[in-house]
Amino acid sequence: MWILVGDKAGDNAQIDIVRERLDGPVEYRRLTFLARYQQGKPWFRASLDHVDPARSDALEPPWPDLVITIGRRPAMAALWIKQRSGGATRVVLFGRPKRWLDRFDLVVAPTQYAVPPAANVLHITLPLMRVEPDRLAAAAGAWQDRLSALPRPLIGVLVGGATFPYRLDARTAREILSAAGGYAGPHGSLYVSTSRRTPPAAADALAAHLPAGSHLYRWGTDAGDNPYPALLAHADGFVVTGDSISMLTEVARVGRPLAVFPLPRDDGLRARAAAAAARLTAAAPELAGNRLLERLGIRLFPRDLARIHEWLFSHGMAVAAGTPLPRAATGPVATDDDLEAVLARIAALRGDAR
Repeated sequence: MWILVGDKAGDNAQIDIVRERLDGPVEYRRLTFLARYQQGKPWFRASLDHVDPARSDALEPPWPDLVITIGRRPAMAALWIKQRSGGATRVVLFGRPKRWLDRFDLVVAPTQYAVPPAANVLHITLPLMRVEPDRLAAAAGAWQDRLSALPRPLIGVLVGGATFPYRLDARTAREILSAAGGYAGPHGSLYVSTSRRTPPAAADALAAHLPAGSHLYRWGTDAGDNPYPALLAHADGFVVTGDSISMLTEVARVGRPLAVFPLPRDDGLRARAAAAAARLTAAAPELAGNRLLERLGIRLFPRDLARIHEWLFSHGMAVAAGTPLPRAATGPVATDDDLEAVLARIAALRGDAR
């Protein structure tokens, strides 16, 4: 059994949780992608043309019985392995397929993905990710003196970045600070942490308009430790941009008061076309299997982040930014039910493969 991953920590964390519970030998295969495909998206097909072979683990026989993967680029490599094995290798994909739903043996689809029901689809609620208790405890201790000295309430502000069809610009960055300031009030403070996807202009705006007594960690440019896990342990509440499913999920799972700040949508032609395709698929799910639509490149399994926001709201795990935060944390939220269902389906596939 191989676990095939790329460079996205949030994606890989979901696979790691499953790996901890798998029996039998498991080998990681880590892929690095060519520079033009680290941000750019290759056309989805069974291929290694986007992989940098000199910086990636080798993909060569004997082929595994099962490959578990996540994300567009690793999924392309997983289908290439299945092709080379003559179809003997089973492929488990976390997330959504970009094409060819029927070529994956199992698709594990969290709430934000509009993947239609099928025999090879397992719908779950939140993505399978969490911050390990040991890591949380270590960060809490390491940052105790620094964070306990800050004015309370301390609001963690976790900022993602632009992801189609959502945008994050300087104006939106200022609005995020304003929303977070409403929770901190006149006596509290903010601790803002950006991420890999935060545009420089948005990070600059955060720095320029940061309230007095607050702090900013700029991902990739600041020296020192990332405060993110320590904030999960110490902050009194959070404002998280709605594009970052990983940060939303991890804050919700540790049970901290959480406000979701949805990023504004792009209203360009591409975004309108994607929205129309999503409405069409929702109205007629059988179109998801239409090969003509696949060849035309129409997105048949759209991602709608509002779906997961609404799920968090309806289950009392978050509020919309501007709505009062709960007075207290709800307590940690387990992944057990979804995880057990995933493990059972993987075990069935492994049994079939043998």
